[in-house]
Amino acid sequence: MNVPLPAARLLVRRAVKPVLGTRLTPVRQRQMINALMRIAFLPRGTLAERTMLGGVPTERLTTPASDPARALLYLHGGAYLVGSPTTHRAMAAHLSHAIGAIGHVLDYRLAPEHPYPAAVDDAIAAYRALLDKGLEPGQVVVAGDSAGGGLALALALRARAEGLPQPAGLGLVSPWVDLRLGGLDESIDDPLLSRGWLELGAVSYAGQDVVRPEVSPLLADLTGLAPMFVHAASQEMFVDDVERFVEAARAAGVEVTYERLGGHWHVTHLFAGMVREATGVVNQMGGWLRGALDRATDQPGDQAGDQA
Repeated sequence: MNVPLPAARLLVRRAVKPVLGTRLTPVRQRQMINALMRIAFLPRGTLAERTMLGGVPTERLTTPASDPARALLYLHGGAYLVGSPTTHRAMAAHLSHAIGAIGHVLDYRLAPEHPYPAAVDDAIAAYRALLDKGLEPGQVVVAGDSAGGGLALALALRARAEGLPQPAGLGLVSPWVDLRLGGLDESIDDPLLSRGWLELGAVSYAGQDVVRPEVSPLLADLTGLAPMFVHAASQEMFVDDVERFVEAARAAGVEVTYERLGGHWHVTHLFAGMVREATGVVNQMGGWLRGALDRATDQPGDQAGDQA
């Protein structure tokens, strides 16, 4: 299937953006977004199974390319308010297929019912569970989009604080790195995001704790974190914050590969399997993460295996 990129943008603006605001409760937003995103075009032969990982509900995705010795832990976006394995199944399945890994899409607890640190606690529990199953850190990559990208960074920060090794790599799609919201570019005609919805997510998730490093990783000491592949889009309010984060990570000595996607909006990747350009950028990230796993396997003494 190939839906033109402009048609997908119009669909997002007309059907998705009106749901994500302050008019509907988060519970109702979740119901509607799950319904809108239920149709997914997955790699042929993909098997999706509901399971648990570290005590957290998870969807396990196995594609014909999945190697049981490689794992992707995927953390979905949604301003910490919405999102689920259902909404992110297509993106995570295509990413798992491109990496050649088994995907684990975490159904972590959401705000406002479960504010910070619930999501971080769930993410680190899932990461620990993968290691407890016998995988080496160099056999695991962690990825996430938007709030899930911020959560992937929070996981890396928590792992460092608790003496756990870093994963082989982090894949970050337009990560939400500053819940203070002072760096949003509101001059951009963003077809998906609105300031009101982001404010609701920030307050519901973090309250007055928006300056905590695990909440706003732009404010964290990023030294020693895993190599990162980062995407941001030219047509999203987050782009300046993401680029400030990339600069901060590089200044801290982190290996960062970054690309600003012209003509894309916030997490176009969700249309993988449906929109050619979305599938392409997911495959690009997947190729980089596959390479990170290859490098970790080839060099068992590198950061993925030895950091604590």
